[in-house]
Amino acid sequence: MARPNLLAVDDDVSVLEAVVQDLRRQYGAEYRVIRAASGQAALDTLKQLNARQEPVALLLSDQRMPGMTGVDFLERAREVFPDAKRVLLTAYADTEAAIRAINTARIHYYLNKPWDPPEEKLYPVLTDLLEDWKAGYRPPFEGIRVIGNRWALKDHNLRSFLSRNQVPYRWIDAATGDEAQKLLDERQLKAEQLPVVLFPDGSALVDANPDAVAAKVGLSTHATLEFYDMVVVGAGPAGLAAAVYGASEGLKTLVVEPEAPGGQAGSSSRIENYLGFPSGITGADLGRRAHTQASRFGAEFVTQRAVGLRIDGQYRFVQLGDGREVSSHVVLLAPGVQYRKLGIPGSDRLTGRGIYYGAALVEATSCKDEDVFVVGGANSAGQATLHFAKFACKVTMLIRAKGLSATMSKYLIDEIERTSNIVVETETQVIAAEGEERLEALRLRGPEGEYCVQASSLFVFIGAEPGVEWLPDTVVRDERGFVLAGPDLRQDGKMLNGWHEQREPFLLETSVPGVFVAGDVRHGSVKRVASAVGEGSIAVQFAHQYLAGF
Repeated sequence: MARPNLLAVDDDVSVLEAVVQDLRRQYGAEYRVIRAASGQAALDTLKQLNARQEPVALLLSDQRMPGMTGVDFLERAREVFPDAKRVLLTAYADTEAAIRAINTARIHYYLNKPWDPPEEKLYPVLTDLLEDWKAGYRPPFEGIRVIGNRWALKDHNLRSFLSRNQVPYRWIDAATGDEAQKLLDERQLKAEQLPVVLFPDGSALVDANPDAVAAKVGLSTHATLEFYDMVVVGAGPAGLAAAVYGASEGLKTLVVEPEAPGGQAGSSSRIENYLGFPSGITGADLGRRAHTQASRFGAEFVTQRAVGLRIDGQYRFVQLGDGREVSSHVVLLAPGVQYRKLGIPGSDRLTGRGIYYGAALVEATSCKDEDVFVVGGANSAGQATLHFAKFACKVTMLIRAKGLSATMSKYLIDEIERTSNIVVETETQVIAAEGEERLEALRLRGPEGEYCVQASSLFVFIGAEPGVEWLPDTVVRDERGFVLAGPDLRQDGKMLNGWHEQREPFLLETSVPGVFVAGDVRHGSVKRVASAVGEGSIAVQFAHQYLAGF
């Protein structure tokens, strides 16, 4: 396979040579470094590479060039290689233009000249961008293949599991084309056994489920130790932050991740307002980075569901979906929340068959040239709407309110207004879903009364449910099921039943000593990624104080 390309562009020959030499010294073993002396020459080179189907990982362009500025080049280069990372080299006087280009040309970073020493000012930035590119790059496919039916819940769940766990795969729809049937016939398999997973070694899993596939592809499903200092339930922003800080500070840390790094935030198509990422970051990328960071510090991850919590003296036992359990002194509950079900006629039967809860990014490409409907008016709905608009013919947002301003960040509202194939239907709600084998139509109620629209895909982002019914009653929750902690355990000046310690509970400590809670599942939490990260890191400090008592 050809090495991916790094393209440097500058009209100053001496500067261009210095850039190329620095790039080759650091990245020459893995990438092919090429050059162009103008924006137009660079575009011609990109078109030739595209025709030869050679990948381009990074574009590094100077801003001040005659004929075509760096911003203009990078903006036009997006049309040829939209996934390539774009970096602008600027003089200090061009900083404002570079910042504007983050929105107009969607550049990923800008660097001021000079960049000496490159070990401090060039390589850290480019290495980070290239790692991001590699995580999303799919070379000519040699991995596992999934044969399934788009409108089957099991197939949808399996594909979502693989995508969220960053397992490369190619999906083949059994209902379109002859390829799926040919592969099944070669292995004497039948359509009734779908979904089928084919592996590079020639083996296959029929009627495949996430647990069986996890074991086959090497995802860890069993803890290596019997006892840990801290067990974290959930791998969303709060859980991953706790894993990073706990492991880096010497705690033997186990993360029980039921699906994949990132939790609900991991399904976000793009988070634009998280500190430190001026061009935004996908939830999956954020989760992947945090997972790698925590693993580097020694945190252990298992792909399992937590199904129970048992207390025995100073030990806390987390019971797992396979019947095993792991013990620790400290447990941090950070499982995130789930979107609330629609609860309308037809919605349960058609879940996974056209109705999806959350972004379900795995379905985005399947919606190409279709009409997509999104229910919800908060940031998560806005992010998903913008993502689906890249594929769908039209995306219709259905919201009960009179507008988005009360529930959505302004930057998302502005972007939605600028996107021509997005329509916002206000004061409108879904009252029924119709269809036999899959979603075929929605019955809506709006300002003009009830009416019916054809629909094949509906994505739901309404409300939040904690989904911690597996916790024992000793972990006190509010009337909606969110976990109470710290000062919230005291009502009318008195501690709620269940707290028997002589001390006050720590800020994020639940009604069970040594069991902490962080993120969206906590009563009164702020539903933002940054807040969850903060709570996860703070919880580790309280865990240290709790452990100091042993």
